Amino acid sequence: MNIRLEQASDYRAVENLVRESFWNVYRPGAMEHYVLHRLRDDPDFVRELDFVMENGGRIIGQNIFVRAKIRADDGRDIPILTMGPICIAPDLKRQGCGKKLLDSSLERATALGFGAVCFEGNINFYGKSGFTYARNFGVRYHGLPEGADDSFFLCRELVPGYLKGATGEYATPRGYFVCQQDPAGFAAFDATFPPKEKQKLPGQLFLE
Repeated sequence: MNIRLEQASDYRAVENLVRESFWNVYRPGAMEHYVLHRLRDDPDFVRELDFVMENGGRIIGQNIFVRAKIRADDGRDIPILTMGPICIAPDLKRQGCGKKLLDSSLERATALGFGAVCFEGNINFYGKSGFTYARNFGVRYHGLPEGADDSFFLCRELVPGYLKGATGEYATPRGYFVCQQDPAGFAAFDATFPPKEKQKLPGQLFLE
């Protein structure tokens, strides 16, 4: 296994990997490949934390990071990172590859001096790499009503104590909503990939 920075020559293969990995998981079809495609041009995209995982010359995984912030209740903007899409090729899931990629990515982010990561994910997987519920740091998810389920909203300090006293609100960077902002662009981009059947399946979050 080799983890390295993504190169421009990897873009199409990585986008196809993301599309395949997320297809029919959270919604019928997938949007994550277009989100990645557009985030690469976002000013908050961290190129030093844009990773692919290879096995025998085949790209089998990827992960990216984007600069974000917590709007603290005391008026400060606390710089953090958010993460994803992150994925592993469908035929190699549940073999430990994802954790290796995640842990390596977080080590690099720590070495570059970033203080914390907040994002949306499953605690059963990400908890194994040091993530906990963001509420444990006093960080709230933007727009979520008080008392609503926030178990999807996770956080990890990269620098111990970085979020001490950081009670406040996090909002997902606008770049992640590009499919809603540009549906025609998304449709045209997705049409350049091989056709796949969209299915409504149990457990999907968005039934479009």
